[in-house]
Amino acid sequence: MRHAILSAYLRSRRGRIERIRHQAVEQQRRILSYLLKKGSATAFGKEHGFSPRMSYEDFSGKVPVRRYEDFHPYIERALRGEAAVVWPQRIRYFSKSSGTTNAQSKYIPISDESLRGNHFLAAYDLVTAYLCNHPDARMFSGRALRLGGSLQSTENGMLVGDLSAILIENTPRFGLRMRVPKPETALIADFERKVEAICRETVSQNVTSFAGVPSWNLVMLKKILEYTGKNNILEVWPNLELFAHGGMNFKPYREQYRRIIPSDRMKYIETYNASEGFFAIQDDPATDDMLLMLDYGVYYEFLPMQHLNDPSRAVPLEGVERGVNYALIISTCNGLWRYMIGDTVEF
Repeated sequence: MRHAILSAYLRSRRGRIERIRHQAVEQQRRILSYLLKKGSATAFGKEHGFSPRMSYEDFSGKVPVRRYEDFHPYIERALRGEAAVVWPQRIRYFSKSSGTTNAQSKYIPISDESLRGNHFLAAYDLVTAYLCNHPDARMFSGRALRLGGSLQSTENGMLVGDLSAILIENTPRFGLRMRVPKPETALIADFERKVEAICRETVSQNVTSFAGVPSWNLVMLKKILEYTGKNNILEVWPNLELFAHGGMNFKPYREQYRRIIPSDRMKYIETYNASEGFFAIQDDPATDDMLLMLDYGVYYEFLPMQHLNDPSRAVPLEGVERGVNYALIISTCNGLWRYMIGDTVEF
């Protein structure tokens, strides 16, 4: 019953995804207006003359493209607890990732709007795409396995940690009932203790899906086999059917997953998910391409790699060309403005 109800609800969302395909430019213009309206109430926005009526040309002319090192002073103010620096609220969460030139680690602000309108919305759309492509799927008949990182509180009361931990901390109660392990287990800081606890909690559950970074999940699956003494994961979870992966190239791991999960029914979906935002979903299993999700509170710009040292050559979505390799520039509901994330895309 639960599977039927949730599947019907999520399939009803397919129209949203279709609008992204057919109203791409309109979606992005609406997002830019929304971001500028919100940003005009921030210190950053006032410094750069934000207005909801700003054109893209005015916006790109007034706001320079920045990398993390250039944007760090604004993030540092928010980390100290200052409100409305880059987004019109006091940011409570910061996703901590690998180091940069001028800072030991990157601290990416995670706003409430980002949690609701980006990361969690993307999870709904991911499942929607999967169910539409595979009408016989039964993933909601069981539980979803999720690995998590850890969170720490700063002296200013900010919560800093892995994006996965932030998402677990904010998952709605009904969502937690469909997941394993328990949040307190998923958030254990020590990885070995976490894995042992996950094994105890999950091997008797009907796990039908899992998600996350391929490398860490492969370690987890191998630990499950060691714990149970089974030969492959299907002997532990016979109804497993979906792995939604992202964060790194899956190709070096594909064959290992096929050996450890020997099933033609097993499906793999790639996602483009980062601390800075959830950007794209592999919505068509027949191709490795991903659909850029254009209504998740992110405004995209694209700088041809051959002009990487000339940010004035950046273009909005309507200016892209096929077959060109672009550096990705984002403005987001996390309060990142014309931020060069360091990734590349090609249409």
